[in-house]
Amino acid sequence: MDRENLRPIFWEGSQLRLLDQRQIPGKKEWFIAKTADETIFAIREMVVRGAPAIAITGLFGVVLELKNIKSKPDYSELESITTRILNSRPTAVNLRTALQEFHSLLTKEFFESNEFGLFVQKAEEFAVNVLEEDIRNNISLAKNGLSLFPSSPSKISILTHCNTGALATGGHGTALGVIRSLRDAGHDLTVYADETRPYLQGARLTTWELLEEGIPSFLITDSTSGWLMSDRKIDAVIVGVDRVAANGDAANKVGTFPLAIVAKHHGVPFYIAATEKSFDFKIRSGKDIPIEMRSEEEVTRLSFLKKSDGSPILDSGVIAPKEVKALNPSFDVTPSDLITAFITERGIVKPSEIGLVFGDLALEQARR
Repeated sequence: MDRENLRPIFWEGSQLRLLDQRQIPGKKEWFIAKTADETIFAIREMVVRGAPAIAITGLFGVVLELKNIKSKPDYSELESITTRILNSRPTAVNLRTALQEFHSLLTKEFFESNEFGLFVQKAEEFAVNVLEEDIRNNISLAKNGLSLFPSSPSKISILTHCNTGALATGGHGTALGVIRSLRDAGHDLTVYADETRPYLQGARLTTWELLEEGIPSFLITDSTSGWLMSDRKIDAVIVGVDRVAANGDAANKVGTFPLAIVAKHHGVPFYIAATEKSFDFKIRSGKDIPIEMRSEEEVTRLSFLKKSDGSPILDSGVIAPKEVKALNPSFDVTPSDLITAFITERGIVKPSEIGLVFGDLALEQARR
């Protein structure tokens, strides 16, 4: 498999080409963003999703805005566009961190004391570097994950949630990157992928990536994990993350928290694959993480009921009474005491070790 085929983000100088994840697995189509507003749409409507990929897309949205401006704007206009991009998906910390780093490097003083063309050039270079760095960090993270499993080829069964592969990042993946590395090391893998309601990223995206890679897998419903761990040997649960608080609490796609509880009950290690960009030392615990609420229709509508001839029973895809109210949080928070360890580019880190391993990062964030 050519890994280039699984890259979701390509910068083409005057436009951003995004693999439209709303279309997978039905077809592979590209969404072309030529303006900041189009990148905001892509982030908000989940053309692109996954915390690292969202951050990269947001940075290129800033670059597109700068390239589309004919004359040097006021710096406040730049701050306004970064604020709008930040508000497009509030839970994942990567986007906020990337925009903060952008402003730390490309300051108001730099903006005002240099030619506008140089500022735009440096902004583009920064965005490209973040994309390339994400891929490098994911590869390092994935290799570190090998230390948690036997060194000699073995049969390994892994349960994962949501999508944490190339599609969610710059092009390699976090939790799914670990799975790829295990396969490349010669292990005989079986992966169980949660469908991940309500937006079905596991069913639509993770299974697609696993099939593309030729990794044996089963799709399961989100409520199957208890049965699965009772009926079959599961060696580990590996998931990704959108934000980690200073105490190790971690926000990820809704359904992660109950999965961690089930894993704890069955004595199955629960690992979170996370690059350092996901750690937010400005918040003390998961209680401080904002949880994005999405449309009720993502819960109440879905086309799958068929007549005997294969035609849909519910043409509109409605699976719940029209009057019903639905709660649709995109994320939940897994307490640190349910997390065995974080798999990072710096190594394997237990929740109690976060402050020690990432002390320099905590100081850097405090200075921003």
